[in-house]
Parts: sequence; structure tokens; C-alpha cells
Amino acid sequence: MTTEGEKTKPPAGSARRALAGRLSWGLADQAASSISNFAVGIYVARSLGVTAFGVFSLAWVTYGVVLNVSRGLATDPLVVRFSGVPDASWRAAVARSSGTALGVGAVLGAASLVAGLGLGGRVGTAFACLGVVLPGLLLQDAWRFAFFAAGAGRKAFVNDLVWGVALVPAMVVAAGVGSVAAFVLAWGGSAAVAALYGCLQSGIRPRPAGAREWLREHRDLGSRYLVENVSNSGASQLRAYGLGAIVGVGAVGVVRGAELLLGPFMAVLMGLSLVTVAEAARVLRSAPHRLGAFCLLLGGGQAAAALLWGGALLLLPDRLGELVLGGVWHAASELIVPVTLGVAGAGLGTGAAAGLRALGAARRSLRSQLFASAFYIGGGIGGAAVAGTVGSAWGVAAATVGGSAVWWLQLRSALRAHHRNTIRQVRTP
Repeated sequence: MTTEGEKTKPPAGSARRALAGRLSWGLADQAASSISNFAVGIYVARSLGVTAFGVFSLAWVTYGVVLNVSRGLATDPLVVRFSGVPDASWRAAVARSSGTALGVGAVLGAASLVAGLGLGGRVGTAFACLGVVLPGLLLQDAWRFAFFAAGAGRKAFVNDLVWGVALVPAMVVAAGVGSVAAFVLAWGGSAAVAALYGCLQSGIRPRPAGAREWLREHRDLGSRYLVENVSNSGASQLRAYGLGAIVGVGAVGVVRGAELLLGPFMAVLMGLSLVTVAEAARVLRSAPHRLGAFCLLLGGGQAAAALLWGGALLLLPDRLGELVLGGVWHAASELIVPVTLGVAGAGLGTGAAAGLRALGAARRSLRSQLFASAFYIGGGIGGAAVAGTVGSAWGVAAATVGGSAVWWLQLRSALRAHHRNTIRQVRTP
């Protein structure tokens, strides 16, 4: 005889198909986002030239830092604590989370606007325009994570498609104007269209007034994820600045060229990252004893895929490499092995990172990220000082493997602590 819980429990095959479906939508959504970003970069570069494209890139990089702030405070806690929960709880949380993202965009957007007006010139104008569009950009990103937390990756994919469609006429108009400001407004304005469509998709209105309550309730996660996210993006910037100062700006381009060769795999990695924390949270709720194995399978699979992709790149004929990277190919091809090992190490670590976030172990997650960032900066800059560009690449490879080991040691400790707490709760009358 089966119990009521056994009757309502979905078959294992059905659960696996549901998981595969959610992961597939994550990959599809990231593909849509990556293609749009790549197309914007190429179009702007060809329309404006090197110098003006550099100004646009400064605004783009600044957006990336602000995006990490928004995710740490708003959407990362949402994914950790409200994945796979009842619809009413999800909707209430999303209203406050998206309101928080909108508030972050408004506050930092105002700061960017004031700074831009103070700077003046093309750079100042670009930052002023970025300040205007930041709220829409951050709200659009918030909808993506909200939909994945609900297991509705298809809606996130459609939202990114709407942004991509809106980009086409906006970019054409911007090209007619021919200024950096026009392209920044076109890029951010089309994101605002998708952000508004997200309100229609979800039937939820963001509540900026609930941002203070959201930050207070989730400050244990938000403050640590904020530092974690910013330290992650900041480490790569510091490595680039150090490499440029020690070896030269050309070395930064060579490293970037080698990283571009792994671009398609990185799109897959980023697509999976949209859903891995939510899926790990579901595993924790349904079968907590399987969380470690799930994270190992996740990280090991990504590392193996990176090694296979890097192996394929080693077989790429020089003629095809030159077609992709031009004159950068010969120098970049020498870095394929260390860059591949670095990406594989990072992929292995993401499995443990997903587990720590699902457990809500923000202190351990932050500690791991700070160690990994310190390793990354030390390996990248120290390697450059010892052996130039190649030394920096190998230093980063060693650093990511060491950082991955830290992530896994912290996950093991967190799983043991969770198991002890579970036993203690069962024994407590």
C-alpha cells in the first residue's frame, strides 16, 4: 500500500524531463541574450569607430558593475529563497525584489547622471544617458531571474526576444544620429520595452516601496552577495589593468582574443548559471541528501565540456583562426591550453557555488569568492610579472583551480552543518 505522499510524488522520469526542460530554457535564454549583446557590440563598433566605441564600452562595463550590485541585493536572494515555492509567496517576493532592482537602478542611475553632467564631453554624455536607462535595464534583468525562480524559463526567453526585436529599429535610428549617446539610449530604451512587457507577462507590478523591507529581511544574504558579486567582476578588471601596466595594452587584447575563442562555451556556462541555483534549491527541498551529488555532476559536467571545447580549438586550422581573430590569432592561440584549464576550473567551482547558495550559506559563499578573487588577481598579475602574457594565463589557470578547491571545501563543511542541524531538529521534541 502506498502513502498519500507516495501517490502524489511525480515519477522520476517526469522530474528529470522537467529539469531538462528548465535547463534548456536557461540555455536558450542566454543564447538570445548573448547574440543580442554580440550584435550590439559589432554594430556599434562598425558604426562609430574605435575611439567612440571605447566610450560606449566604458558605459557597458559600468552597467556590468551596477548589474552585479542589483543581483546581489535583489535577485540572488529571490532565487535562493523563493524557487519552487507556492505561487502566492513567489508573487509577493517578486513584487518587492523587482521593486528593489528598480530602486537600485534609480539611485545609481541618478549618480551616473550627475557624474556624467559633471564630466562633460562624450564620456560624460554617455554616462548621463546610461543613468537615464539604468532602471529599465535592471528591471528587465530582474524579470529573467524571477521567471527562472518560478521554473518558467520560457517567459525569460520570450522577454529577451522582445528586447532583441526592439533593439533593431532602435539601433537603426541611433546609427542615423551617429553618436555614442544615441546608441546608449537605444540599447537601454529597448531594454525598458522588455521590462514593461515583463510586467504584462507576470501580472506583477514592481513595488519600490517594498525595497527597504526586502533589504532588511534578506540583509544576511544580500550584503554578502553584493560583496561577492562585485569582487568577482572587480578581480577580472584589476587583472586586466595589471597586465596592461606590466606587459602592455596589447597583452590585454591577446588574452581577450583567447577568451573569445571560448565564447560559445561561456554562453552555455552563463545560461546554466541562470537556473543552477534554483535547481539546487529544489533538490535541497525535495531530496537534501542528493544535493552534493547534484553539485558534483553539475560542476564536473561543465569542466568536462570546457576541456572538450578547448581540445577542439587546438585542432582549429590557422586559416580559420585568422578568419575569426585576424592578426590576434597567432598570439592568442598560444594561450588556448591555460585559458581552457582556467575555464574548466571555474566551471567545476560553479557546482559548489550553486550548492552553497541553495543552502543559504552566504558567509561561506562570500569567503570562497574572496579567496577565489584574491587567487585570481595574484595569479594573473604575478604570472605577468614573471613570464608576461603566457605567465598571466597560466597564473589564472592555477588560481581558478585553487579557487574551485576552496569552493568545494566550503560546500562540504556546509553540507555537514546542514545534516547536523537536520538531525538536531528531528531529535528536538
